Amino acid sequence: MIDRKARGDRAEAAARDHLLRAGLREVAANANYRGGELDLVMLDPSGHEGGMLVFVEVRYRQSRAFGGGAASVDIGKRRKLVHAAQLFLGEHRRYAQMPCRFDVVEADGDPETPRITWLRDAFRADDI
Repeated sequence: MIDRKARGDRAEAAARDHLLRAGLREVAANANYRGGELDLVMLDPSGHEGGMLVFVEVRYRQSRAFGGGAASVDIGKRRKLVHAAQLFLGEHRRYAQMPCRFDVVEADGDPETPRITWLRDAFRADDI
């Protein structure tokens, strides 16, 4: 049996692979700031001139019995993610003027080969 951290690491790797195959490019992973962590920061080149910066929260659940991973991204977690994103943008000025969005990737089932559900624009910073 694998521990919680290993399951989370595998879910993040599966999410990253899924997003890369969808055409996004990795900017950062596991960016830690006081009060929050950004699992993945990706660049989505589609749809917007110059692209869009995407802050991705990855949530693993063995089962969907008690709601998917997105259901666990409550208002408190959203605030932490928005705060961490603001700190990231302050530290990486070249992205500061880009449009941004917050996505959630749900991973569930077998931690070795989790089923991935990508929720684009899962919440907005101005909803916080």
